[in-house]
Amino acid sequence: MNPVELLTGSSDDLVAANRRDLEIARGEVARLKTMTAPRSAAEALGAYDRAVAALADASARASVARNAHPSAAMRDAAEVCEQEVDALSTEMSLDRGIYEPVRDLDVSGEDAGTRFYVWRVLRDFCRAGVDRDDETRARIRVLNDELVRIGQEFSRNIRDDIRGIDVDPGELDGLPDDYRRAHPPGANGKVRITTDYPDYVPFLSYANSSAARERLWRVYRQRAHPKNLDVLARMLERRFELAGLLGHPSWASYVTEDKMIGSAQAAADFIARISAAAETRMAKDYDALLERRRRQESGAERVDAWDSQFLTELVRKEEHGFDAQAVRPYLECSRVQDGVLEITARLFGLEYRQVRDTPVWHSDVTCYDVLEEGRAVGRFYLDLYPREAKYKHAAQFTLQTGQAGRALPEAVLLCNFPRPGELFEHSEVVTFFHEFGHLLHHLLGGRTRWAGISGVRTEWDFVEAPSQMLEEWCWDTSVLGRFARHQQTGDPIPADLVARMRAADEFGKGLRVRQQMYYAAVSLELHAADPRSLDTTETAARLQEALTPFRYVPETYFQESFGHVESYSALYYTYMWSLVIAKDLFTVFRRDGLMNPAAAARYRRAVLEPGGSAPAAELVRRFLGREYDFAAYEEWLNAS
Repeated sequence: MNPVELLTGSSDDLVAANRRDLEIARGEVARLKTMTAPRSAAEALGAYDRAVAALADASARASVARNAHPSAAMRDAAEVCEQEVDALSTEMSLDRGIYEPVRDLDVSGEDAGTRFYVWRVLRDFCRAGVDRDDETRARIRVLNDELVRIGQEFSRNIRDDIRGIDVDPGELDGLPDDYRRAHPPGANGKVRITTDYPDYVPFLSYANSSAARERLWRVYRQRAHPKNLDVLARMLERRFELAGLLGHPSWASYVTEDKMIGSAQAAADFIARISAAAETRMAKDYDALLERRRRQESGAERVDAWDSQFLTELVRKEEHGFDAQAVRPYLECSRVQDGVLEITARLFGLEYRQVRDTPVWHSDVTCYDVLEEGRAVGRFYLDLYPREAKYKHAAQFTLQTGQAGRALPEAVLLCNFPRPGELFEHSEVVTFFHEFGHLLHHLLGGRTRWAGISGVRTEWDFVEAPSQMLEEWCWDTSVLGRFARHQQTGDPIPADLVARMRAADEFGKGLRVRQQMYYAAVSLELHAADPRSLDTTETAARLQEALTPFRYVPETYFQESFGHVESYSALYYTYMWSLVIAKDLFTVFRRDGLMNPAAAARYRRAVLEPGGSAPAAELVRRFLGREYDFAAYEEWLNAS
């Protein structure tokens, strides 16, 4: 059955399908356990891999339903499905009757991808605790089950807490005309501005009223409070206990061990290295913002966080000749979407064909088949606009794991962009390209021999690199000119406007990098020690003032709506780690041309198509012909 059909049926159908997949997994495990030695990889690893694929597809389907379905009953059912899948996944990971047949396989004659897969499976069994005593394994099961429920609660509290402020129409001064038209006064004469991205980002960037920006900024940082204060504490405590049972002094130690970075100390050292590299530039950026604020308010002693983006736009306009609002008329929603599709299809030799007769979970959703030389290679769904109870950020979600000879990969983009006829910020175009990079990685890496190494299954701190590299295409005049056309005149975006946009983007880079390092430090430090005496609000406040120039504001609780604490735990550093690699990967396209089909084909073969069949460092080496290094990143960071 098409996985999306289950998202358009009843909640009972979703749960029943989930349990059928669980039975498939149990059946494959039972088959593995009855095989007599010597077992071949095709038989034993095949049975294990089919079980993994069944669980992965069930989990993926439930995750999309939980984050995107308009029905509360379906979202609740999806949570139950995820809990059941994770419970069986944990049970399998602790089952010596599965581990031992895989451990005893002779894979010396198998291909390199199979050998790597088996090595990784065995490593992950041990990391899960398969070699622990019965009592310890029982407690591990309990903790894993609890963590699934706690994580769902944490995410749900963020997703469901849409806050806002009421402003006078005059407090919209400075905002673009289309924004003002989309926000007419209500019956009370006030205009409602919410914490959803299409409202929040432009308001903080352009609204002239600092007082109104502050009010919106404050409620944005009070989302999920006070509910998630306790939820976060329970999450950290369970993770710490689980890490201890698995032989690690902290969750940060446990979760970094199997990543490219290798250890919590290496992650801390990386954060310190990048923070130090951006120190001087951050100070220079901040001084420029403060000087600009003093022109508005003589004697001002500081810049507050809610003024930062507004002042940044003023400095870019006045000192760099760039007004971000001048770009927006060239970035109408439908043209941006068409541009993302046209450019990536041309670059990677693909065709996207819209499928109009397939069921979808909401009328906003569109579906596309991906073809190569007329042959279907995958499918994706675009769910791009905000609505109540939907995921609040932008991300690619797997819908179906691809595998050669078994299933085509399917993926979903869940975003919160402007609607057709409305205008994008350039930053939103960057986000679109970024998330589409994840989607392409999943689709193009979805034809591996084994499901367990399909798609985006490389080390976690590499998965952002392909998507971050694709962001580079958003800054090139020839690329933008393919779709960035004036909403009224149809004229392509002028090259000098793009040049000024690129130059202006250099301003504020130090602040942006240090802000990312703040997020990374919060993520890591919350998981670096025993959390029972940890004050998460104090930790977030202290790190903010240590790593950014902005003071902590009492009665704000960033960590409670920091969704990455649930999904990435201690690993937020991965965004910057991946960016270092992405900048190095891009040197090939910068040299050979952004739309060079030969470079794109080599990149596909070396980095995207292998999925998780080799260590990420090896994939990068295949493409670059050398080890990756910091040179391109340092050049980017220091550019002016």
